[in-house]
Amino acid sequence: MKRLLPALLLLGLAPGASAGTIYVSNEKDNTVSVIDSTSLQVVDTIKVGRRPRGITLSKDGAHLYVCASDDDAVQVVDLATKKVVHDLPSGDDPELFALHPDGRQLFIANEDSNVVTVVDVPTRRVTYQVDVGVEPEGMAVSPDGRWAVNTSETTNMVHWIDTEKRTTVDHTQVGARPRYATFSKDGRQLWVSSEIGGTVAVIDAATRQVTKTIGFKLKGIAQDKIQPVGVRLTDDGRYAFVALGPANHVAVIDAQTHEVKQYLLVGRRVWQMDLSADQKTLFTTNGVSGDVSVIDVDKLSVVKTVKVGRYPWGVAVKG
Repeated sequence: MKRLLPALLLLGLAPGASAGTIYVSNEKDNTVSVIDSTSLQVVDTIKVGRRPRGITLSKDGAHLYVCASDDDAVQVVDLATKKVVHDLPSGDDPELFALHPDGRQLFIANEDSNVVTVVDVPTRRVTYQVDVGVEPEGMAVSPDGRWAVNTSETTNMVHWIDTEKRTTVDHTQVGARPRYATFSKDGRQLWVSSEIGGTVAVIDAATRQVTKTIGFKLKGIAQDKIQPVGVRLTDDGRYAFVALGPANHVAVIDAQTHEVKQYLLVGRRVWQMDLSADQKTLFTTNGVSGDVSVIDVDKLSVVKTVKVGRYPWGVAVKG
């Protein structure tokens, strides 16, 4: 492996990376960059609607869902043809969404109207809407599909939606301006980033209470520049990665002890992240520098930077 390592790095391949495709939404270009994970080069560009932000893959991996925020639509891209085939009704200003484990229900945060819109993907119809807090942003669905959660930036809360009752049943107070939420693979924990609060809350899903609040400090960087946004957890429960926005670093957290292990320098204004299927590589979108950082998860080091479009925002990895 030692003899192969230099060759792999010259080819732009992170050690252990599996073959696949990375999709990156470019907020200012109205495009999605397509990156081959073997060569780590942009191999195609897909034209989409205005101000694409959140993106996610369909359960079968055949389609990419794109929040075209300024078009008030969720667009469906056929990945075989790399064309937008139709729009889904999304409500006003969709920014982030989460797909239910059944692959049918798409939960969409509507920032301008303070609701979560639930769309049935096959029929392209809104099935219901739920009132939440002011400026809803983050969305997550628990692995068992019981809970959908939304974070509201101005209310500073996590809203718990019972997907069977189709209503909110609880609210959890977190730090200022919560941006992103994600469940652990076993569904026992919910991790929520608070951009202005500068913290990440670890919430027990059974009690819906905060059990740990994690803060961050970076030498030479003003505290108000440390703004947690995207969060990714490894399936094995080993690491939590937190994008720190204009601090230009990703925090690496021991997901068991909740201690910050180290900080990784990436591009400017790191926003969202996604892991490869084998969990060996982490990809980050860096909005101001217009690139993607490639992180070797085993070595906890940045091994590559890939230039994409203007203001990359969301990222989704297939394979």
